[in-house]
Amino acid sequence: MQYWDFSHARFAAAYLLLVNLLPGVTQADVYRLSISEKSINLIGETQQAVLADAALPAPTLHWREGEDVTLHVSNQLAEQTSIHWHGIILPYQMDGVPGISFDGIAPGQTFTYQFKVKQSGTYWYHGHSGMQEQQGLFGALIIAPQQERLTVDRDYVVMLSDWPRADPMRTMARLKKQSDYYNYQKRTVGDFFDDIQRIGFWETLNDRLAWGEMRMVPTDLADVTGANYRFLINGQTAEAKPLYLFKPGETVRLRFINASAMTHFDVRLPGLKMTVIAADGQTVEPVDVAEFRIAVAETYDVLVQPQTDQAYSIFAEAMDRSGYASATLTPRAELQAPLPAMRPMTLLTLADMGGEHAGHAAHPAAVQPLVGEEVSHAHSEHSTAPEQTMSAHAHHQAMAAEAMPDVHGNHQGPKTLGEDPTQPLSYSQLVATQPNHSLVGSPDREIRLRLTGNMQRYIWSFDDTKYADAEPIRVNFGERVRFTYINETMMNHPIHIHGLWQYLDNGNGMYNPKKHVINVKPGQTVSVDVPADAEGEWAFHCHLLYHMDTGMFRKLIVTKAEHEHP
Repeated sequence: MQYWDFSHARFAAAYLLLVNLLPGVTQADVYRLSISEKSINLIGETQQAVLADAALPAPTLHWREGEDVTLHVSNQLAEQTSIHWHGIILPYQMDGVPGISFDGIAPGQTFTYQFKVKQSGTYWYHGHSGMQEQQGLFGALIIAPQQERLTVDRDYVVMLSDWPRADPMRTMARLKKQSDYYNYQKRTVGDFFDDIQRIGFWETLNDRLAWGEMRMVPTDLADVTGANYRFLINGQTAEAKPLYLFKPGETVRLRFINASAMTHFDVRLPGLKMTVIAADGQTVEPVDVAEFRIAVAETYDVLVQPQTDQAYSIFAEAMDRSGYASATLTPRAELQAPLPAMRPMTLLTLADMGGEHAGHAAHPAAVQPLVGEEVSHAHSEHSTAPEQTMSAHAHHQAMAAEAMPDVHGNHQGPKTLGEDPTQPLSYSQLVATQPNHSLVGSPDREIRLRLTGNMQRYIWSFDDTKYADAEPIRVNFGERVRFTYINETMMNHPIHIHGLWQYLDNGNGMYNPKKHVINVKPGQTVSVDVPADAEGEWAFHCHLLYHMDTGMFRKLIVTKAEHEHP
């Protein structure tokens, strides 16, 4: 059993206070990481992991906005390695993507990353070579603002990940041979007759024929499931019973980071309201939710205020309900929260895929958590109906019905609508705390990208062209480019652009949220505005590791005109 307290947070806060009292002083620190292979036993058998400083997850790095960072990363492996600083604005040569921004770190060599920290918030770092990220090469990155406006009693990292039973390359080989290899929840003859009773013979038959024509299966929400994965919080399985301590009445900040290779999670704390205050490191107007879905590579900061002397479960179900990660938020180390029941599965429907027919509704029976064995593959999407957008004007007219204490002071701007706090978070509820006036007016141009794939061959791509055969995407420095993502597949795709921010068009105008990952649901079309304000060559890809590795990847080149160069 492991638990986290916050005495180190007090020391860090005192240090930052001292720095803030010395105006004009620039902090400059040197960090060192050593990448090596290590034998670990998480699931009852010895496996090889690729770790930074022999830790899973890697050490949490604490930086400060304005700091000049120097990081020496040494490679003790027998193969190339790299570290990518996810969501960090920096020179492209420091971005850490072999073959695009640098050559990688050869065995026995050390690479020095150097850049100024220009932001604050919750981020993470991970390997960008081969399958090393899946093998344990990832860690949290917490950047303190120059002036902290939010005071909390405790501040914790909750890092979610998926740990494979099988070697990642073996998993890839299995997917190549049979793309639904890990889908243990295919529909049966019994389901066919149940559907006949529920929606009628012809509707059921048409549903089966339509899915067959698309060569898709409505239960196939995740390529790699709990049949292969164990799900972790801060590198620990549910059996390890990780703990986070609090005292009743305290305000606790939980920094959720999804460091998984392939798994989206639905996160809830039964009996405790969460207030989302940041997404992908960027502050948003507070919104109360009962749960939220966190896509691969996203981060969310939430506040909770437990008032009673009881334990609460931090429960993160895999989106396909094939397993879960859990921890306990508790006033005492010996007090454990009970595990909640897993929810019923919900299948994809033809309507989700742009079809005219509705498929299965939720199965009525809840699925109890199973720990230490392969769990049944129950699938769920919270709501597959298109999300409604909200105008900025509407936000000026409506306030959240119940909110945490004013965490943003006298901010003047749109507020989140008073939606039902018992419902999961929707992208439409994310509203930036500060306006971006550059979003006014039309973008300079639009680039439309189809998110495509061939399930039989297990190849993923943009516009049916895998990375090896694709030309780079070229934009001019200073342009505002609208990227429109058209998901023609039945999979969620978390799209990440290195070095540049994506402003999600969710109807909030100048207050559209600023994100480094945009999750595009099956059959959905999403638009983002991307200011091309960082010169260089950047990676642009789906953050599902096996999708990226099989071709859903592009190089994005931001070029200045010749007369603009110094």
